[in-house]
Amino acid sequence: MALKIRQLSHGTVSETSRIALEGRLDGSTSPELEQVLKPILDSNPKVVIFELAKLDFISSAGIRVLIETQKSLSARNGSVILTEMQPQIQKVLEIIKALPGIAVFRNVDEMDKYLALMQEKYKKE
Repeated sequence: MALKIRQLSHGTVSETSRIALEGRLDGSTSPELEQVLKPILDSNPKVVIFELAKLDFISSAGIRVLIETQKSLSARNGSVILTEMQPQIQKVLEIIKALPGIAVFRNVDEMDKYLALMQEKYKKE
């Protein structure tokens, strides 16, 4: 199965990009994701959210793309967020502990609750 990439949102106002991945992220499909990410990263977003509900498989090449995205964003105080991972994807990432600094959430609602909590916390400080 090929990789289907949908850019759900992107804009300079929110400084956030959401990308949904479907299929397999491996050595043959990771260059496609890198091509999609290049203009996004060039626009200096603060956050890139990968929605992985329909991603069935990830190889080391796919993990490398996520890590490189995180490195690029970290250099400018940004971050990568992963949501809605399939159990097999989450297990692989846990086993190799490959994603330090990348936030992982079960779904978008959990992410939104966390973000709201963090904003409230920093308002009070």
